[in-house]
Amino acid sequence: MKAAVLYGNEDIRYDDYETPQTRPGTVKIHVRATGICGSDVPRVLNHGAHFYPVVLGHEFSGDIVEVGEGVTGLQVGDTVSGAPLVPCMECDDCQNGNFSLCRHYTFIGSRQQGSFADYVVIPAKNAVKYDPSIPYEQAAMFEPSTVALHGIFCNQYRGGGCVAVLGCGTIGIFTLQWAKIFGSKKVVAFDLDESRLALAKRMGADEVINTKTEGFLENAMSLTGGKGFDYVFETAGNPATMHMAFEAAANKAHVCFIGTPHVELQFTPKEWEAMNRKEFALTGSWMSYSAPFPGKEWELTAHYFATKQLRFDPDFIYKKFPMSQVKEAFDLFHHPEQVHGKIMLINE
Repeated sequence: MKAAVLYGNEDIRYDDYETPQTRPGTVKIHVRATGICGSDVPRVLNHGAHFYPVVLGHEFSGDIVEVGEGVTGLQVGDTVSGAPLVPCMECDDCQNGNFSLCRHYTFIGSRQQGSFADYVVIPAKNAVKYDPSIPYEQAAMFEPSTVALHGIFCNQYRGGGCVAVLGCGTIGIFTLQWAKIFGSKKVVAFDLDESRLALAKRMGADEVINTKTEGFLENAMSLTGGKGFDYVFETAGNPATMHMAFEAAANKAHVCFIGTPHVELQFTPKEWEAMNRKEFALTGSWMSYSAPFPGKEWELTAHYFATKQLRFDPDFIYKKFPMSQVKEAFDLFHHPEQVHGKIMLINE
């Protein structure tokens, strides 16, 4: 088969690659669409791969073309998305249903062959069947949707409150949609990119705030009657928005950091005191899994995509490339500030 093979740092080539073989308990998927995740970028451009050569890719959709021995509930022709985590199922965390916290896991698209290829073989339990009316490009975004929903669950979210979503990337847009689906009083989205704010508005944000405007935080707080936000979701992993979360939180708020920072981060004593004085709860969120594996995050994404309550917009995708142009796709990330949305690789 053909695959986008990473041979070394910045050395990714569309090349011949051995077709993976279906084994008992697995299914072979013809990959139709696969997204480039932010975590793939340092693997290609900053010596971040575990080994070489490797086929990356973990956000994908496609059709089952072969079913391994012992597999039930799936058949050739089913449209599926892939849950990329392969937990050990034996450690304490797995036994308690906290699969995201497994320390003995492997991962499709980083520790074993991923979806930047014609075909990928995955455990049958990792194949999430979805309604074939859902376009492949939308179904390739199951994983970011589930990451957003996992953050909702980690933050002990309940409907009826005011919600701030800091960052309008893909995960941020899904986060605001889940908050709306589960009954928010008001969702306010924050970003510095007007095109992303426009997308957030189309996707259901009640208000949008450009963080480059003077007095933006005061304007945002006024939308809550000056009380602050009951639920805050930081989705960008940016120090500016992580600091902002401490200011935007109301008394007794719930604050969740979904985004992952890549630079050193420090909080002032005054900021930390704000957490004490407001008595807000701060939590992290990691990946997107719950029991029974892969979890309600994946089940609900399939359901709400099919009912169209969880919406998809063409502007989620910044550019599409055929898989053969994978190098050109990753070259865009030499200037990440110019990439406004998901880069999608397509197999015909």
